[in-house]
Amino acid sequence: MAERPEDLNLPNAVITRIIKEALPDGVNVSKEARSAISRAASVFVLYATSCANNFARKGKRKTLNAGDVISAMEEMEFQRFVGPLKESLEAYRNEQKGKKGVSELKKKDREKKEDAEDPDKNREEEENEEEGERMMEDEEEEEEAQQQNEEEEEVEEQQPNEEEEGES
Repeated sequence: MAERPEDLNLPNAVITRIIKEALPDGVNVSKEARSAISRAASVFVLYATSCANNFARKGKRKTLNAGDVISAMEEMEFQRFVGPLKESLEAYRNEQKGKKGVSELKKKDREKKEDAEDPDKNREEEENEEEGERMMEDEEEEEEAQQQNEEEEEVEEQQPNEEEEGES
């Protein structure tokens, strides 16, 4: 929580920018008026947060969500803010969906480029395929050699029998 009451104030630069955007060009606001607007905005935000927190607690949650804030606006009798707030929320969500979709597309494109640009990776894949083919050839040669050895052993086993027949 805040240690001093001043810690609860909104940043002056933000308040000044909002004031300038809200007023027509050429209108000046005194330092004292900016300070009063800043304090009022801070009190409003704190009150809205407190009301939204009550809705979160009723829902047995510790995290405030957009629905809590909208409900707080209605409870505070700021119904005229609910419509624009919902529109802004919808726009924000759509923007986030768009960003997510774009980031996924960028990731896929980046992976494709990396595969195309990384000749070492392609060479490595080719070398692995060649090594696999060599291993298969070696296994086939070993099988052939083993078969040949078995055939020779059979022939050798038969030869002594023929010699014994000739001696008798």
